[in-house]
Amino acid sequence: MAVTTEGARTVRIATRGSELALWQAHHVQAALAAAGVCDHADQVEIVIVSTSGDRDKITPLHEIGGKGVFVKEVQAALLDGRADVAVHSAKDMPAVSPPELTLGAVPLRANPHDVLVGSRLNELAAGAR
Repeated sequence: MAVTTEGARTVRIATRGSELALWQAHHVQAALAAAGVCDHADQVEIVIVSTSGDRDKITPLHEIGGKGVFVKEVQAALLDGRADVAVHSAKDMPAVSPPELTLGAVPLRANPHDVLVGSRLNELAAGAR
């Protein structure tokens, strides 16, 4: 953890810059503050890490590294000290992580049963549910 000039702890969360990743990181930020890990949510810093999967929008994922393309650079931020924890989507995690890293927590999952099935979204009536 980083220590500010006032001596307060600052927890640095590494995450991707996508809308989903940032939502997840802010969710963890609030949970850490609520758990008393820090005195205030503003003592939890979000460290945005650009990943090869984010930068290369053209090459198929399996050609640039497969499952780890959204995780490797975030893990590197942990390993080189730029961050204290990382937040990932489980779908992006490879089966094996570096031995220096530990999966420390899995937050409660939101309802996974939302679904929209249809062939022509633009043909739905206004206000359709």
